[in-house]
Amino acid sequence: MDVPFQIRSAQRADAPAMARLERRCFTDPWSEPSFREVLAMPWGFALVGESEGHVVAYIIGREAAGTGEVLNLAVAPELRRQGIGRMLLRAGLAAFAARGAEEVFLEVRESNAAAQQLYQELGFQAVGLRRGYYRNPRESALVLRLGLTADAGAPPADAGAAE
Repeated sequence: MDVPFQIRSAQRADAPAMARLERRCFTDPWSEPSFREVLAMPWGFALVGESEGHVVAYIIGREAAGTGEVLNLAVAPELRRQGIGRMLLRAGLAAFAARGAEEVFLEVRESNAAAQQLYQELGFQAVGLRRGYYRNPRESALVLRLGLTADAGAPPADAGAAE
């Protein structure tokens, strides 16, 4: 990886930067108030990937009754395919495991082959389809599931920082 990068817990003050990144990455983005709201909820967590003091990636998840859900994962377009998303997802899986999740679900656009490949490489498997789930443009979502074990999601030794 060419970009110095570290993962840390997101703070409410990160909401504007997360919303800006969201608008760059998605056609139906969350609003800044939505980020502030989810960052304040006790059932959820968010991690940001930071490079040179800027938020360049994030993952948002929630857990209830042993089940986790990845609500959103974004990486700045110019930094994709450098392993940032993989490291962030592994750190998120470790956070789910620490919260007691036994399984994690997420939705991904049917057309997003790159994201599907990442999720499959980390062990997620398709378990369903949500027709018309995404609004802009209208598209179905694949529902993916990963069962967690006691050491599942544990990030590799270098997941916290990369040079």
